[in-house]
Amino acid sequence: MNLVDHFRRLFAQGPQPPGTEEVERLRGEFAARYRCFRDLLSANQRALEALAELEQAQAGDYSPPMAFVRGRATATAVNVFRMIQNLEALAPDRYPGLRESFKAVQASVEAALGSAPAPAEGPLVLPLTEAAASGEALAGPKMAVLGRVAAELGLAVPPGLVITTRAYALVVERGGLAEEIARLLQIADLERMDSLLATCSQIQGLFMRAEIPPELSQAVEEGLAALAPAGPEPLRLAMRSSAQGEDAKGTSFAGQFTSELNVEPTRWDEAYRGVIASLYSPPAVSYRRHMGLRDEDAAMAVGCLAMIPAQAGGVAYTADPLDPATPGVLISSCWGLPKAVVDGSWDCDQFRVSPGPPPRLAESQVAAKERRYVCDPVEGVLPTLVEPELIRSPSLSRSQALELAQAALKLQEHFGGPQDVEWALDQGGKLYILQCRPLPSGGAEDHGALVSGAEDQLILRGGITASPGAAAGKVRWVQTGGDAVSFEEGEVLAVEQPLPRWAPLLGRAAALVGVKGGAAGHLASVAREFGVPALLGVGPGGRDLAPGQEVTVDAGGRAVYAGRLPLPGRPAMDKGLPDTPVRRALAQVIAQAAPLNLLDPEDPHFTPAACRTLHDLTRFCHQKAVEEMFSLAAQEHFPLNAARQLYYHAPMQWWVIDLDDGVRRPLSGKYVRPEDILCAPFHAFWEGLLEIPWQGPPPLDAKGMASVMFQATANPALATGVKSSLAERNYFLITKEFLNLQSRVGFHFSSLEAMVTPQAVDNLVSFCFRGGAADPARRRARLAFLEEFLAGLGMAVSIKGDALLARAEELPAPECLAMVKALGYLIMHTRQLDMIMASPQRVEHYRTKIAADLAALGPPAGA
Repeated sequence: MNLVDHFRRLFAQGPQPPGTEEVERLRGEFAARYRCFRDLLSANQRALEALAELEQAQAGDYSPPMAFVRGRATATAVNVFRMIQNLEALAPDRYPGLRESFKAVQASVEAALGSAPAPAEGPLVLPLTEAAASGEALAGPKMAVLGRVAAELGLAVPPGLVITTRAYALVVERGGLAEEIARLLQIADLERMDSLLATCSQIQGLFMRAEIPPELSQAVEEGLAALAPAGPEPLRLAMRSSAQGEDAKGTSFAGQFTSELNVEPTRWDEAYRGVIASLYSPPAVSYRRHMGLRDEDAAMAVGCLAMIPAQAGGVAYTADPLDPATPGVLISSCWGLPKAVVDGSWDCDQFRVSPGPPPRLAESQVAAKERRYVCDPVEGVLPTLVEPELIRSPSLSRSQALELAQAALKLQEHFGGPQDVEWALDQGGKLYILQCRPLPSGGAEDHGALVSGAEDQLILRGGITASPGAAAGKVRWVQTGGDAVSFEEGEVLAVEQPLPRWAPLLGRAAALVGVKGGAAGHLASVAREFGVPALLGVGPGGRDLAPGQEVTVDAGGRAVYAGRLPLPGRPAMDKGLPDTPVRRALAQVIAQAAPLNLLDPEDPHFTPAACRTLHDLTRFCHQKAVEEMFSLAAQEHFPLNAARQLYYHAPMQWWVIDLDDGVRRPLSGKYVRPEDILCAPFHAFWEGLLEIPWQGPPPLDAKGMASVMFQATANPALATGVKSSLAERNYFLITKEFLNLQSRVGFHFSSLEAMVTPQAVDNLVSFCFRGGAADPARRRARLAFLEEFLAGLGMAVSIKGDALLARAEELPAPECLAMVKALGYLIMHTRQLDMIMASPQRVEHYRTKIAADLAALGPPAGA
């Protein structure tokens, strides 16, 4: 039973208690329940969509990224937990076993995902020289590798110590942070930037306010007392992150965490808090979500290294990241600290060293380096001007470049692959290795233009090559989850923004084109992994690509052409095999999440304890929420005078019930006027209803009149003079952002629900239309007629029997309001059209008229 049915039933009950206070009390209680109920329904929809995406991936013939599996499983669990929270608010203490069932199911899902907890034992602090032996689990990958560089290769690294992941666990444990972090993450919508920023700020604040345990303070201070400076100046520290997964192959976390430079040793604790807090920076949280890493498994070690007051510094790649097969060491160098190179702040010198043997300086490009970063005499770093005579001088001599290249090649050989090396030269010219990690790269093949001589077929040129190559296919625009479901193998994926949520489609896509975005985005990285040509940031011209249009995307040439053009042969990408580790994990997750065991609400075993999967939990919460929503009204009669009659030039057969904040206050009398209503969807609907006057019913032919008379005789409830459940009042249930309407106009019944907020992810328009006085064939023809226009509005439409259902979601507010306005027009102007559906000429007449009217509708006043 829907919301309106409940209210109608309530209004028919018993005596009506008078009194404004009683009305306001009950309205307030209904408003609070309504908000919980709406949020529960929204979470239910998202949970079921995530489950459907997992099952769709399992049924496919490719292996989805593990990030997709983790992300969808996490989305399902988070939304199930939201449902539980809202059901508990609707019915406090009525379902005590629900959380326990959720925890048990969630534990099974997490076990299927195969996450490992952070180490619980080990020293709080250890010397950097022992980091390699202690391993990455305790020292973190970055510091463990740096320890290996010194111990196994004899290359110079800054002296220092490591505050271990055990210390991090101790800070979290003593501060009671884990539960609060989990709570904040569970209630956050991290796909929305405002929610992501607010949540990360709250979590980072927890770390910045956390107490440092006394035993940790003692261990760090004892370690620092034994640490010698790297030069003649007093000891200063570089506090560097060394998080679990950082600098690993495939999960570099490059630039995602904080480093605190030139820290005064007595302030190590403040800098330490800043570094561990960056574990929950917005970039780091987004990166983990994309890579399928759980936030709960994140742990941070921190390197406390002697600061190198560098005369020059930078980065060395032992291969070209865009063309790894080309031999040579690429060096980027600047005066002062390497921060300018790492951040990309200013122009820097570029050197290419041929590996030899012997290595030789093959190329050098000296930039005008007018600024540099240096250590502040007090603390921190600051930019300064470079001396005039050094501006155009190379920051590395030939011998220094060769020495650096030899060290980098040594690291490449030792670690078995191309490396990304951060380095510094101290004031005496001594080379220090500051960091070493695997070098991420894209494929070298097809990195240039692959199409030539086709300028007459050029559609657009420009954008950024996010992943090289070229491919052809039909354009498929994907903007909603419904679009994604219909995406077919070999199509060109066209998106407004290259969001990570579209990553599962790349395994089937011929190419990717984005109006916005760049090569550094998450989807661009996945495209490079999959070998899918990707051209992003093409600008507004990209919107001219028509759905279904065949195009050739030349990502390397930064162009899109009409038609299928001949392309060089490319090796087929391995789309994954049915029996991969990811697919095994996917199957195990689905086994714990998707089966539905709770079927019959009347079964005595329909209880929280019987919930064995996430799907069971959604079923239970949804069923009980519907039952609980109106339990208050079942106990106390809701007064009829809570509804006010709509007055528009005269009293209308429409009544308005304000659930929360939908009308101006205070109101007096029994009427409410449109100008008193604050509900934006209501005004959009009302404008559509009235903007183009209805010209009356279409004239009937003999067959049409006979059909109406027969149906009216066969179903007396259709007669307007008969008292039946179909002859009741029409009610608007409103808040400022929500509209629920169920109405009868003649023999036609329609329901409309719209939620329109500033956040597109929360927006929904749902429409149902049924009824009519003609025979079933004509009614079905009218539904097909309506379907054309609703699909043209961008709604997903289905017809079941004599009912038409249409839905659209996650659209910007102006688009939702325009859709609601169009629905107001259609409700008014399509009534009684079922009676002329047997006449192709009349159908075509009304098709043309309605299409012209919809095109002429202006935007809603509030859009």
